[in-house]
Amino acid sequence: MVSKLSIVLLIGALADVWASELYTDKYDNIDVDEILGNQRLYQKYFDCIQGKGKCTPDGAELKKNIPEALQTDCAKCSEKQKAGVEKVLRHLINEKPEDYKVLEEQFDPEGVYRKKYEHLKKKVEEGKPIEY
Repeated sequence: MVSKLSIVLLIGALADVWASELYTDKYDNIDVDEILGNQRLYQKYFDCIQGKGKCTPDGAELKKNIPEALQTDCAKCSEKQKAGVEKVLRHLINEKPEDYKVLEEQFDPEGVYRKKYEHLKKKVEEGKPIEY
């Protein structure tokens, strides 16, 4: 027979494992709207992600995690990070389509993720929310 204490300890252990599987929340308070609304800041992040410029610590973390996030449907992203991803995607698709294409070519030269995420891009283009 399993005791209540055993169940509580198991749930706690699983919560610790799950929490350690998320990306760091160290940069979750970065003002994404400020970056997207300021061409100079936006360009610095864009250059960082492309490997064409210096990266801030948060930019380097983002650049490092993009390939895995694409592969795993952002499985290690917190809800706040998913909301940030959606905001950036909407901005790129609607306001910076050429930059979106550059990043597609960089992170998806084979077109694997284009096909996988085609339905999400369509939702963005239609102004609908993205559901993970």
